Amino acid sequence: MNNANKKVKFILTLLLSLTMLLSACSIGNENNSNTNNNDEAVTNQKEVVLKGYLLGEAPKGMPEVLDELNKRLKKDINATIELNYIGWGDVQSKYPLLLAAGEDVDFIFSSDWTGYVEHSNKGAFYELSPEDIAKYMPKKSAAMDPSVWDEVKVDDKIYMMPKTTPDSYVFVTLLRKDIMAEAGLTEVDKLSEIGPYLEAVKKNHPNMVGLNLDSQADLATPYQYLMRDKIGYQGAFGAGSNGQGITYDFTDPSGKIYSMVEGPYLNAQKYAANIMKDWYDKGYVNKNPYANKIRAKENFLEGKSGVAFGNSVDIAATIEAAAGKGIETYIIPSLMPNGKTPHGGGALGGGVSITANSKNPERVMQAMDLIMDDPSYVYLTYFGIEGKNYIITPDDKIGLPEGVTAETNTYPPDAAGFWFVNKALFRPMSTWPQVYVEHREKLKDYNTSDYAFNEFVFNSDKVKTQMANLANASTQYANPIYIGAVKDVDKAFDELIKNLNSAGIDKVKAEVESQAKAFLEKKK
Repeated sequence: MNNANKKVKFILTLLLSLTMLLSACSIGNENNSNTNNNDEAVTNQKEVVLKGYLLGEAPKGMPEVLDELNKRLKKDINATIELNYIGWGDVQSKYPLLLAAGEDVDFIFSSDWTGYVEHSNKGAFYELSPEDIAKYMPKKSAAMDPSVWDEVKVDDKIYMMPKTTPDSYVFVTLLRKDIMAEAGLTEVDKLSEIGPYLEAVKKNHPNMVGLNLDSQADLATPYQYLMRDKIGYQGAFGAGSNGQGITYDFTDPSGKIYSMVEGPYLNAQKYAANIMKDWYDKGYVNKNPYANKIRAKENFLEGKSGVAFGNSVDIAATIEAAAGKGIETYIIPSLMPNGKTPHGGGALGGGVSITANSKNPERVMQAMDLIMDDPSYVYLTYFGIEGKNYIITPDDKIGLPEGVTAETNTYPPDAAGFWFVNKALFRPMSTWPQVYVEHREKLKDYNTSDYAFNEFVFNSDKVKTQMANLANASTQYANPIYIGAVKDVDKAFDELIKNLNSAGIDKVKAEVESQAKAFLEKKK
């Protein structure tokens, strides 16, 4: 080969190499731009579909919002989401089955009240390493107090992406002011005081049930609110929202551990049970909540329930929609005997867990980094389509587009199950009625983090069999007590106690006491 040919071959080879290099840089830059994470370009070359589950029911406008969400995710991280919902009436049964069956699921809403700790102990969730969190969730890492990760650890491992900032809320009961007037009531401080209100509902509103409870979310709610008249009750360790088990008095700084069927807790339960039985016998409670999957706050708006239940965050849409129908509302906060309540937005109150069998855990983390902490994603998933579901008003508040009301909005705030987004990014709402504004202003006086087991996480691994037995006993013997559908309260508790003892409640108490003691000693 002569020198000229060699030179031509060298130049062609050099040009080909440069072309390949420039092409690779172009692809890399494109992926880097999409992910906003410069060292993650290669991970997003393959498009993936992330299958996830939230709780509740999809709003009517969900298809349009999901379509827009997926357009953005496809552009930013080359992924889309297939979203599914577990209805409120199915949470207790379907949620654990979904995880146990090892189905093709990538992520799921998780919280202490859906058994986050228990499912973590069973190996249902993917462990998030600090390195992966920093690598795949840069927005969340920058926005969140690092100590929050410690709050969600189970045996020193992280299995949840918690909300970035805590919500401020209390549990509430919502009444109608027109029915309060019929009952001769102007102020109500506790749920136990609504007897005349329920009587007015039954007397004057034949198509309405005073307490129209559903099978899951609200089944035990009024019972639990009544308990708080007597004792600082917030739930049993690891027992789910309706379970009987082991707990303590939130107003007691000593942290003394109780079974819910002994001493002051049994007295508080019987107090609540007798009131619920009285209301049930008088027809103030729907006869078969087990067959009802419609929440009280939804029936409240339809004129089928005299009372709605929720919390300071999710009740806002109900209050707005009621106002749109000309219904003035009255809010009763559910407080402890000391007028306080544990801060409603603790780290374990709600977040997202990646399932152990997810094939794309890194991409889930990237998606949640955007959904949870990128302002444009946060507003989309929580408020919907700008211009259709919400607008930004001239005074920089969140309002409704012209012609849209809280009732007709196809994607109401907080209704789609994306409760874990960073609410610190929200502007104020221009649509809040004055009664709700006043309630929010009082939250700083209600909420407290000053209680013995703040940040305590119970590990039920050593008593998981007993915990399962307690759950079964609670469903069979406690649920009828909660709604008042028992002939004799004392006999009903005798039967409950007998079955809880058989289920191993003493062994669970011993394990809680052991972990609680270690926790309190470490806090000193």
